[in-house]
Amino acid sequence: MSIVSLIEYEDASDDVRAVYDDIMATRNIDWINNFWKALANDPVSLKRTWESLKQVMGPGALDPLVKEMLYVAISMSNDCDYCIHSHTAAARGKGMTDEMLMEVVAIVGMANETNKLVGGLRVPVDDVFL
Repeated sequence: MSIVSLIEYEDASDDVRAVYDDIMATRNIDWINNFWKALANDPVSLKRTWESLKQVMGPGALDPLVKEMLYVAISMSNDCDYCIHSHTAAARGKGMTDEMLMEVVAIVGMANETNKLVGGLRVPVDDVFL
């Protein structure tokens, strides 16, 4: 349950509607997900976050599927249930298979395990890595 109200399109200010319209046009969808509806309680943060997300997740050196899979992996590490679901759906839409998802899960688990071991042991970084 959200700690803020979700701002529906019909209840949104003109500034918020402009961002909603851009989200729907950019994603070629006809609805706004709850993350944006919650963030709309602060129109400045809504616009800034959307603009940043468009830039980071837009065309670049990494394939769009790779970007979504990275987002899934980091969302798993940060234990963000909403983001895990949202970006898993986006990754599936870009071609991620169950087999690929299970590899992502295995990598996340292994990285978290070895990161904790290294951190706990305070292992010094090898000179060759620097």
